[in-house]
Amino acid sequence: MSSYVMVADGTPVVVFDNGSGQCKAGLSGEQAPRSVIPTIVGYPKFTFVMIGMEHRDWYIGEEAQSKRGILSLTYPMENGVVTSWDNMEKIWRYLYEHELGVEPSEGPVLLTETPLNPPSHREKLAEMMFESFQVPALYMALQGLAALHACARTTGMVLDSGDGVTVTVPIHGGRCLLQSVTRMNFAGRGVTKYLARLLLEIGHSFVSSTEKEIPVPGGLAPCHAP
Repeated sequence: MSSYVMVADGTPVVVFDNGSGQCKAGLSGEQAPRSVIPTIVGYPKFTFVMIGMEHRDWYIGEEAQSKRGILSLTYPMENGVVTSWDNMEKIWRYLYEHELGVEPSEGPVLLTETPLNPPSHREKLAEMMFESFQVPALYMALQGLAALHACARTTGMVLDSGDGVTVTVPIHGGRCLLQSVTRMNFAGRGVTKYLARLLLEIGHSFVSSTEKEIPVPGGLAPCHAP
């Protein structure tokens, strides 16, 4: 993960890069995220317990996706905004406990967010991190600004098109020019739905919802400015 944020005493910062399609987690100073999981929470459709299968109240990420036939899947983020705080808390807690192995109260947190989100969204993020996770310190960074820092640049134009939102972010001298940011709530998920509709129109039928899922590699190669 980007090392542009580090505590003075050398304590690594926990970094959560939250997206509508994927959530990445890691520690500052490391070259890549430790974990990249789908931003999905799944709940069992049925109350009976299958022999030999561990029963849980919910499943997170890839495990939820792999069991989609017996689960009702929910997406806690839509268009870059958290729409289910309870489910988003489950994802962050899962990342802390199972992927990072870090106690929330032991280190500060950096959260990324999409530009032009409502102020109430940022307030709720801070409230949850301080009250539910008891983190000692919190910093929120715009995703475009963090991406440019990772390329060792302070000036540039960032085009960020993810799963639920597409934004262009102009940055000059390390500062985001918010008045010039453009945002469209259409991105990868919308493209997938549109292409699926075109296939239906020419006669292709989807037997299951799994066919509509496009797997995204967890370790994507980083892009750098020339």
